[in-house]
Amino acid sequence: MSVPPVKRPGLLELFLAFAGVAVVAFGGALPWSRRLIVERRRWMTAEEFNETFSFAQFLPGANMINFSVVFGTRFGGAAGAAVALLGLIGPPLVIICVVALLYARYGNLQTLGHILSGIAAAAAGLLIAMTAKMAVPLFKRGEYVGPIIAALVFVAVGPFSLPLQWVLIVLAPLSVAIAWVRR
Repeated sequence: MSVPPVKRPGLLELFLAFAGVAVVAFGGALPWSRRLIVERRRWMTAEEFNETFSFAQFLPGANMINFSVVFGTRFGGAAGAAVALLGLIGPPLVIICVVALLYARYGNLQTLGHILSGIAAAAAGLLIAMTAKMAVPLFKRGEYVGPIIAALVFVAVGPFSLPLQWVLIVLAPLSVAIAWVRR
């Protein structure tokens, strides 16, 4: 059973939360956002987070950018959307500008390539762990279709190297149709 949200965050809390996520979320903000929003601050239940993130994925644009706007709007209206978005993109923008300057100077070092490969592997591991955590509420409710569709997309795009747009053109309508019939 999910624990209900504890309280509504204020604008400063929204900014600081998304800025904190942005600073530590190398390779992907989703795992860190979920941990903060669902597990630590309890601003949303796991189910609410999944539904909100699903909606953000449906919208055009970057998923976490969309999520920050939807989440911020939910708790602070237009101002909440603006501060959550600014918190999510502001610190990384500053960091990436500094890193770009350093890379221009030191980018040819072989050690840097090894470091970046390690960071990429860690990010992939975080994404896999987060996917598993997001699937748990579905399995608890006996809903297996969503995770099966997600696994099909992963296999089609990963090991089989099929173009993502064609995989989505086939599987997205199938997923929507199954959800429509089940409700």
